[in-house]
Amino acid sequence: MAETEARVRFGIIGCANIARKLARAINLAPNSVLHAIGSRSIEKAKRFVTVNGLDPQRVKIYGSYDQVVEDPSVDAVYMPLPTSLHVHWAVMAARNGKHVLLEKPTALDVGELDRIVGACESNGVQFMDGSMWLHHPRTAKMKDMFFDSKLLGDVNYIYSTSTTSPSPEFFESDIRVKGNLDALGALGDLGWYCLGAVLWAKSYQLPTVVTALPDVTKNSDGVIISCSASIQYKEPAAAGATTNAIIHCSFLSDTSMDLAMTGSGGSLNLDDFIIPHRESSASFEFTKGAKFVDLHIGWNVKPEKVVVNCELPQEALMVKEFARLVAGIRTSVLLPDRKWPEISRKTQMLVDAVKKSVDLGCEPVYL
Repeated sequence: MAETEARVRFGIIGCANIARKLARAINLAPNSVLHAIGSRSIEKAKRFVTVNGLDPQRVKIYGSYDQVVEDPSVDAVYMPLPTSLHVHWAVMAARNGKHVLLEKPTALDVGELDRIVGACESNGVQFMDGSMWLHHPRTAKMKDMFFDSKLLGDVNYIYSTSTTSPSPEFFESDIRVKGNLDALGALGDLGWYCLGAVLWAKSYQLPTVVTALPDVTKNSDGVIISCSASIQYKEPAAAGATTNAIIHCSFLSDTSMDLAMTGSGGSLNLDDFIIPHRESSASFEFTKGAKFVDLHIGWNVKPEKVVVNCELPQEALMVKEFARLVAGIRTSVLLPDRKWPEISRKTQMLVDAVKKSVDLGCEPVYL
């Protein structure tokens, strides 16, 4: 089989801005290739191909989403569609035997996600959401250090933010502030990362209680554009101290992507956990055994900076891993990896819990 034929052939459904990033990533990954792009209008699909420097002789251009999911040459689809459209198109793709790489938030609620994952499982295709940071080698390095009891000890506090301050036009026309398209607003678009980071830090153990904080801001359409939440792990006494987490997501603040985690023996911090400052390398700082010097005029240690090089952009590494799984399933070497839909489901459960707490006037929601 020729090298190009062995690559996983992707179709992209929708021409959202993030699709440009994934089109590049698909062609950067060594085991995948962009085969088709589909939009609701052929003109928009053609414009996408031109703007992104794609070869119209190599990339099929479709004027509907149906044509992409029905193309027998497409192995997998990437969907950067409004969240309200995810169930319909992800289920249709799975029923047509296409593996599904779905942009986050995965669904409007966990019930919708269960329909998507159920369709993927019954048709033997891989599901994964677009949380790119999980695939960066820095994330693996942080996990090695943070979960080493001899270094940072047991985690007991997590703080995470994802904020951005878009243009006035964003609040007028972007799908992320439209109740009929992306009703989860900033909670789904940005909070997904923060809540996912909390779960990651706790090895995907679900918390005991989630409570939205009374700083919620909504637009005239009732969509959350800024909110915070407290996440608590009330563990049995034998398991150690309670873990607390605070997350904040907002369309009203300057860009931040902070993640701070404190353990019984040390702490770990970074300010670009979702999108690294640079593609080629990323860093974080950790501090172990910090104490104040005499008279409390300084610290006895300085944070140690750890730099991790990256052979490919994190989005290309995500595509590479997804394509590896798809290729293994295609050759009957692998079964779909259930880890990824399980991660998505637990993240969606926390999004749902924060949303429910907001709707209840910031009352606690128990899981």
